[in-house]
Amino acid sequence: MSIPSDRHRLADRMVWRVGYGAMQLAGPGVSGPPRDHDEAIAVLRAAIDAGVDHIDTAHYYGPAVVNELIREALFPYPDDLALVSKVGGRRDERGAFLPYNDPDQLRMGIEDNLVTLGVEALTAVNLRLLDDAPVDGRFVDQLGALVTARDDGLIAGIGISNVTHRHLLRALEVTDIVCVQNAYSLADRSSQPVLDECRARGIAFVPFGPLGWPKDAIRTHPVVTHVATSHGATPAQVALAWLLAIADNVLLIPGTSSRGHLADNLAAGSLSLEPDEITHLTDAFDTP
Repeated sequence: MSIPSDRHRLADRMVWRVGYGAMQLAGPGVSGPPRDHDEAIAVLRAAIDAGVDHIDTAHYYGPAVVNELIREALFPYPDDLALVSKVGGRRDERGAFLPYNDPDQLRMGIEDNLVTLGVEALTAVNLRLLDDAPVDGRFVDQLGALVTARDDGLIAGIGISNVTHRHLLRALEVTDIVCVQNAYSLADRSSQPVLDECRARGIAFVPFGPLGWPKDAIRTHPVVTHVATSHGATPAQVALAWLLAIADNVLLIPGTSSRGHLADNLAAGSLSLEPDEITHLTDAFDTP
């Protein structure tokens, strides 16, 4: 098994371009304990054994469940492991996602992550915006809370998530941004201006939903399946490899709760697509 031989900067370190997203380790609806606790622990350890050095998580996964699994499986952490989390929301007792994004709540969210992960500082924390969030006023105040946390040594870098191009430009007027997490896939390139801006500035772009919604729209597309067959790969691996191929600042965080699926995801990092295949894949989807 191998992951890409190239790296990209993420805050204060360089990481492999295929990481691991831990959200799926929680129970149904990202709430409660995993269906298989031992497998969840094994997946995390297998990721590290395979060379993964970037794990994406959040205290509100569970809540607290996923962070506690990470700590149980991996503490004391490898020196080169980048732990990245996000703030801006919480889950109620029924698992519903609610805003938790006043500046003092953002600070509390960062501190909750530090406690449940058992660390003194995180590599980066993403400010997760709600849809249609304003670009000024409240957004600037929220960024200020993360700037203070960085200045206090709680985080090495500030990221933003679910943002528009205008949000990114406004954030860059306030502070340095080390990563952006937005929905992006073969079937959804609405964040192309954000990706382009990040690439021009050397900012890591971390796509969530890399297989699109619904996932079958990508996995069953004839162009994707044809490329997959020609490489002896799966359609999902082709979709992930395409993301790595289109921009050198893309960092993947595919998630899974099984070791077999983890191995498949990481293998996408060594799948080399031909230039004409990349073009055909790009042209195959009518995207915004």
